[in-house]
Amino acid sequence: MANAKTSTDPDGAPRPINPLGLSGAPEIRSVTLEAPWTWLAAGWRDLWQHPALSLGYGLGFALISVGLILGLVSLDLASLSLALAAGFMLVGPMLAVGMYELSRRIQSGAPVTLTSILFVRTKSPVQLAFLGVVMMIVLLAWVRLATLIFALVWGTLEFPPLADFVHDLLFTPTGLTLLVVGSAVGAVLAFLVFAISAVSVPMLMERDLDAMTAAFTSMTAVSRNLWPMLLWAWLIALVMALGIATLFVGMILTFPLIGHATWHAYRDLIAQDAGAGDSGPGGLEGQLKG
Repeated sequence: MANAKTSTDPDGAPRPINPLGLSGAPEIRSVTLEAPWTWLAAGWRDLWQHPALSLGYGLGFALISVGLILGLVSLDLASLSLALAAGFMLVGPMLAVGMYELSRRIQSGAPVTLTSILFVRTKSPVQLAFLGVVMMIVLLAWVRLATLIFALVWGTLEFPPLADFVHDLLFTPTGLTLLVVGSAVGAVLAFLVFAISAVSVPMLMERDLDAMTAAFTSMTAVSRNLWPMLLWAWLIALVMALGIATLFVGMILTFPLIGHATWHAYRDLIAQDAGAGDSGPGGLEGQLKG
């Protein structure tokens, strides 16, 4: 196994680091606290490069979200909609692959078509699918945890009507306890998923890597740029919450915006090299096979 590259040049200037010290592992850059705002601005520009495709993509997921909520209402489980809305943040990075591809094509000057963003050809399809399964398991775990916390704090497994639930959640001691405990547990879980997926999903889309290398690189990028990435996580949560709070109408705009911006975060955080698009195995999996 190769030695990891140092994080500074001889003159003391910061340079990309290789988190695993492997020949195929991506190198990580340091960014400033202003970077998340730059990513949002770049995402906003990309959104209006092809507004029909970007907004249509957002409309599709907004309609799916509304359909899921209506399904919960028909099953008298409307109170679960709050937990599922929060859980959307956990799988959002996987669902935005089409927007990553759109931004990639805009950046590279490649032609953009509806087919190209709906059927994205990724460099690591199996590894990306594996990461998607992991994130889906986390989502199911969150729904189970949310139900358990509700039962322990509320003292019942029977969910009240949504209108009563929201009132009690905000204006009763039991409701406030549930809100605080549920938010704390959800925040920890959400940040864990954010750390794993911050750059790993677009990385697996563009590079031939294994999921372990991509996830570890993503976590290292977050830890090395902790304050900028905390700001970025807060901005994602805020923008998506605004989209959800408008009964998902705002998601038509906010979902593609965050998707485009995430691509620029990835390109800013991960150094690009000649091997980014190679077909040979890279990262931990390739090193172990070698």
